[in-house]
Amino acid sequence: MTRKSIAVALAALTAASALGTASAASAQSRGHNDRPHAAQPHRAAPPAPGRHVQVRRAPPRVQPTPAYGRWQRAERRYSAPRYVAPRGYQARAWAYGQRMPAQYRSRTYVVSDYGRYGLRAPPRGYEYVRSGNDVVMTAVATGLITAVIAGLFN
Repeated sequence: MTRKSIAVALAALTAASALGTASAASAQSRGHNDRPHAAQPHRAAPPAPGRHVQVRRAPPRVQPTPAYGRWQRAERRYSAPRYVAPRGYQARAWAYGQRMPAQYRSRTYVVSDYGRYGLRAPPRGYEYVRSGNDVVMTAVATGLITAVIAGLFN
């Protein structure tokens, strides 16, 4: 095959795929689909005129603070006292979305002097907890991990 015929074939293939995508998108936007009417989700009738309807909204999802992503490596390392894990636990690598056991939420493991270690103030309802050489931001009430700063301590 020559270069010209390859270029023509690629152009035809690109045009055909773009046309197929456009027609599928337009069919979706007009509400056309192959499912029978009974399979459609139930929609509530519109409210009567003049009647107030309260709209329920889902609670906002917990997002990591803009200051820290879900996981990051510390830019600087700090000296700290020797780490001793809670009884029955050992230092491990924690991840976003996991829950810290309640034993870690005692004064021994909570990092209250975060400014000393170059950390920003945690949002209301959150705290920093030390686990090995890492610092983990957790929700105070549930222990849900929202950020991990790895390797902050020597």
